[in-house]
Amino acid sequence: MTKSVTIIGAGIGGLAAAVRLQKIGYAVTIYEQADQPGGKMNQITGQGFTFDVGPTIVMMRAIYEEIFEFCEVDPHDYLPFQRVEPVMQLIFGDQTTMQLSSDLPSLIAELERVAPEDTSGMLAFLADIYQRYTIAKPNFLDRSFRTWRDFYNLPSLYAGLQLKTFNNAYRSISKFIKNENLRNSLAFQTLYIGISPYQGPSLYNIIPMIELFYGVDFLPGGMYTVVTSLVRLFEELGGTLHLNTPVTAINIDQRVTTGVQVAGKSVPSDYVICDADFPTAMTTLIKDEKQRGKYTNHKIANMDYSCSCLVFYLGLDKKYPTKALHTIHFAKDFQQNIADLFDHGRLPTDPSYYVYVPSQMDPSLAPPDCEAVYLLVPVPELSKFSDWSPEVVAAYRQQLLTNLSQTEPFTDIEDHIIFEQQFTPQDFKTQFGAYNGATFGLRPTLKQSNYYRPHNKFSYADHLYFCGSSTHPGAGVPIVMQSAKLAVKELLTDDQPNK
Repeated sequence: MTKSVTIIGAGIGGLAAAVRLQKIGYAVTIYEQADQPGGKMNQITGQGFTFDVGPTIVMMRAIYEEIFEFCEVDPHDYLPFQRVEPVMQLIFGDQTTMQLSSDLPSLIAELERVAPEDTSGMLAFLADIYQRYTIAKPNFLDRSFRTWRDFYNLPSLYAGLQLKTFNNAYRSISKFIKNENLRNSLAFQTLYIGISPYQGPSLYNIIPMIELFYGVDFLPGGMYTVVTSLVRLFEELGGTLHLNTPVTAINIDQRVTTGVQVAGKSVPSDYVICDADFPTAMTTLIKDEKQRGKYTNHKIANMDYSCSCLVFYLGLDKKYPTKALHTIHFAKDFQQNIADLFDHGRLPTDPSYYVYVPSQMDPSLAPPDCEAVYLLVPVPELSKFSDWSPEVVAAYRQQLLTNLSQTEPFTDIEDHIIFEQQFTPQDFKTQFGAYNGATFGLRPTLKQSNYYRPHNKFSYADHLYFCGSSTHPGAGVPIVMQSAKLAVKELLTDDQPNK
């Protein structure tokens, strides 16, 4: 008899787990509370404009393709990747600029123009972090942890020492690079997973290395094409997806998960994989604290959470000749900007922000002769800053647009906005269940990484597994897809131990 698996949430983790299990031969049902799949990898449309809600940068293309290869279909029939070059445009606080490229001659030429004294240091930095990545991948990123023995053993401890994780990301960069702008260009990218470069382990410098070594891609239709492609594959394989169907509880009886509660009814299932944000799942789906082990309400409330994001989706009635698909604008005082986010819990007075213009590569994302512009600024999560009144949002919007209009080509952007929406941390909490509105889930500190991050197999009840940004191995779309792969692996270990 075919065994059943219930998956809570049709975010990228839930979808990635679902297609694997459906391909293996399980009867998989996904329950999604929203009216469309994707979780934070969602989509906003209006007046002919189309925007990705959350993630926008496609890195580690091979991880996306591997899911389709596992299901024995051609990834190119689902995901028509296009290489992005340059990878990113950087505009620093002193108004100097730099383009990051995954083409080595182009990168060298740009380094020699911007910081010739650091060109060899940059290459040494990339080589160092690549070497550490080759250690981290098999020992930590591709492995799950059930018990302390999986982590506290000689091979793992030796690998951990080789990673030199006790340095923070910024200090590690500074060992190789003297130019402050170049340091900041690398340090900023730890914000992709919601942690300060002055506090985050140096291993997270793998993010800029991955961009430069493996390149950045774009998908026609935006990142939401990943969601529609996985849903299509899941349904082709015979899976069932229920939208507008929230799970209200995970049923646990004598430390064994028996199913879920949906619409006031108990739905039995042999196994459950939860893609809801782990802290939110603990506090809302497992009502009895005794069934959660150490994850009491007090424990959850006192864990460290990533920063959040304030995002503006702007439809413009004019085309703009941007130099890159992705652009980062840096604060004049980057260190103060980060301190405001993580230490002081206030809106940065001089923020760094990110601009994405997807209609540059896919004109169908905007009406003819129009532009779709995505403007994101990292902000504190809700336990640190919670006043997202319309007045506060409007004032900060004005500040950002004033800053943006001081750089080419957006000098007249305020005169050409014909469509606008925004997402605040409160929206990330309300719509996607992000605990504290923390866009990237639990902050990946040393005390909340690897064995110390919530496990893919739940420690306090059998037949229950977790994936998503707050679960091992962490945040970022490719890493969340990896967490789904590990959750499936753990389920198979329990159900098919001899395979």
